[in-house]
Amino acid sequence: MHLDFPSGSLDLGQTRVMGILNVTPDSFSDGGLYAAHNLAIEHALQMISEGADIIDIGGESTRPGAADVSTAEELDRVLGAIEGIRKLSPLPISIDTSKPEVMRAAVAAGASMVNDVRGLSLPGALDEVAALQVPVCLMHMQGEPGSMQRNPVYEDVVANVTDFLLTRVAACEAAGIGRQRVVIDPGFGFGKTLEHNLRLLTQLHTLVTRGLPVLAGLSRKSIIPAIMENTGPSLGTLETADTAARGRLAGSVTLALYAAAQGAHIVRVHDVRETVEALTIQRALLS
Repeated sequence: MHLDFPSGSLDLGQTRVMGILNVTPDSFSDGGLYAAHNLAIEHALQMISEGADIIDIGGESTRPGAADVSTAEELDRVLGAIEGIRKLSPLPISIDTSKPEVMRAAVAAGASMVNDVRGLSLPGALDEVAALQVPVCLMHMQGEPGSMQRNPVYEDVVANVTDFLLTRVAACEAAGIGRQRVVIDPGFGFGKTLEHNLRLLTQLHTLVTRGLPVLAGLSRKSIIPAIMENTGPSLGTLETADTAARGRLAGSVTLALYAAAQGAHIVRVHDVRETVEALTIQRALLS
């Protein structure tokens, strides 16, 4: 299986690593660390040196409770970083956005993929990606970031998420976006309880059988302390406000390995070096 970019294709015969680059002041894990363009470019180059296959840059936080960001502000945050990275590396850059205007400007600046938490559901998004002729990742989210975690309910979370994603894939095909340019993401943590997330993760292989590349984004998410608090040993206070996201390295790598074992083609992570090392060892042992 391959993912087709304008300048070539990425072999998905082994699990690939998408490095997360948030250029926001309020992302749940690294908000504010890479808001300056020079720091964002430096971090992107570091992730590339550590083995990232794609850099995913986002200018609007979609953490639970996040506020909307204007198009102008989002563009101001991402364009300089995209241009700077593109001058220094040919690696695929993904733009994490739902806004057609941001998609268009980001691709013009050097991005070669769209990653949309709303699955191209905003007006004009489908037509924009079709015109840009770049690959897209369609994610499932119940509700909106500001309210998605208040009371998520599903009849059958695996079936409901799968049906939504396949419906969006069909909409892409109808708009002229071929399946060879589509990735699907069940949206861990986006309008899901711990039980929902665990069911999706342990049944991820059922999504893989649909014949489309599957992306799993579990890095540093609250599923990690939730699992520990519900099923782990009594370790006292597991996290503080300062360590709540950055102290989840072991859990993040473990979940990435599990997703890869379930057949995930791409894992979206903050900690690139550690994830690449773990995946390399996993492949060596399994071979």
